[in-house]
Amino acid sequence: MRVVIAEDLALLRDGLIRLLTAGGFEVAEAVDNGPMLLDALTRHRPDVAVIDVRLPPGHTDEGLRAALAARRLVPGLPVLILSQYVEQLYARELLSDRSGGVGYLLKDRVGDVDRFVESVRRVAAGGTVMDPEVIGQLLTRRSRDEPLGGLTPREREVLALMAEGLSNLAIAARFRVTDKAVGKHTNNIFAKLGLPPCDDHNRRVMAVLAYLQAAPHLP
Repeated sequence: MRVVIAEDLALLRDGLIRLLTAGGFEVAEAVDNGPMLLDALTRHRPDVAVIDVRLPPGHTDEGLRAALAARRLVPGLPVLILSQYVEQLYARELLSDRSGGVGYLLKDRVGDVDRFVESVRRVAAGGTVMDPEVIGQLLTRRSRDEPLGGLTPREREVLALMAEGLSNLAIAARFRVTDKAVGKHTNNIFAKLGLPPCDDHNRRVMAVLAYLQAAPHLP
């Protein structure tokens, strides 16, 4: 499984290379700026890209803009964003593109090596991985607005863990409740967000997207 890495801090970049190589990935290229990233993504067309939001030359949003530009040229290119901060607008823009796997993690999650590598694999497989703190801050900012205003505090917590990629069984273990209880919460979330029953497992992802699309002007 081939990966392109974009990180301007040499120490972290080298660490990601070592970590992902040990996890069975082939690092096609590791770059430290936005222009090189776009070139690497379009040339290598990797199975997944792990990208810092803020890259040279401007240290603003070069990483994200390169990723979005590459996804326009290579539809469905899986992208996992790493950031030190919760960038609400960036999270919304990335998730609004429903083609291909996407993820948004805070950099301190890299410390949990097994979970980080699994997150990269999930995005490469077309899944969605959202840091619970990212989702938590998004939900907090818009908790009074519909349709999320109808969710209970526990339903918001369940939604955050769903976005992180946890199954009902894993969420039940986290809260120390039954799988049936979590199933009731998820069904309530789907109903309140207007997501009818279907065979598509991505309805869990759509629950997060429904929120993001209902918030056209995130603070």
